[in-house]
Amino acid sequence: MTEVYLSLGSNIDRYRHISAALDALAECFGELTISSVFESEAVGFDGSNFLNLVVGVGTDQPIAELSDRLKKIEDDNGRCRSGPKFSSRTLDIDILTYGDFVGEEAGVQLPRDELTKNAFVLWPMAEIAPNHLHPSKGETYARLWADYDKQRQNLWPVDFTWQGRTVSRAAS
Repeated sequence: MTEVYLSLGSNIDRYRHISAALDALAECFGELTISSVFESEAVGFDGSNFLNLVVGVGTDQPIAELSDRLKKIEDDNGRCRSGPKFSSRTLDIDILTYGDFVGEEAGVQLPRDELTKNAFVLWPMAEIAPNHLHPSKGETYARLWADYDKQRQNLWPVDFTWQGRTVSRAAS
């Protein structure tokens, strides 16, 4: 079983699409490790704020099959692939890490570059896997987050409940 971390994001009907994604991931993979849910401003374009989180799953699926399955979940949630790369979206699910794999397979570059570049990915990753080592940097996510310039991007935890369970709470 390979430990995989995924980033989820949505800025269109955000709560519904993130909940639907979690439902689909739980159906596919069973138990999920779920970070807090964060709201952040759109990066790379003018758009509504996003909800973002990181989810850990265990799978025996190869990268190509996993990628196809995640694209189907996105498509099932109305993902439009004809627009610009940086645009509003119902649901975005990206593979961040696949075990310790470093490289490209099936068009997926791992670990995903945005993992250390975007606070909306690094903060939730540091929250749920603080002592895991980044596969190519060799540093823990807790250390990478501690060293991150937090002025680069504004984000904050939000209240989020999924299947009757409180996943996160807004900062007081």
